[in-house]
Amino acid sequence: MTRGFKVEVKPEYLPEHSRPDQRKYVFGYRIRITNEGRERAQLKSRHWVIVDADGDRHDVVGEGVVGHQPELGPGQAFEYTSYCPLETPWGTMEGSYTLLGDGGQTIEISVARFFLVANE
Repeated sequence: MTRGFKVEVKPEYLPEHSRPDQRKYVFGYRIRITNEGRERAQLKSRHWVIVDADGDRHDVVGEGVVGHQPELGPGQAFEYTSYCPLETPWGTMEGSYTLLGDGGQTIEISVARFFLVANE
């Protein structure tokens, strides 16, 4: 938890969208960001670091998440689902969100490393 914001991640392998014979493994992940603190903040951007089993690193940086820049007041949560394609049957993701607090302060929320594993 960072400054009252909690991030929960639930990754899953999506075999129906994957083609292992073509080195295409697709993973979905559900993210839930909960404001357990006292200050309101707006999610402004994200930064993901994705590393596959070959050690290839990809950085994904962008505004908001899935087209949204949600505001989270105390006790509120925002949940979304996205996906990540890899060329290997496993990899890792980790990263951060940047939020803007009501007082204009920047809040960086870390997302701990989690594993993407094709479980066929």
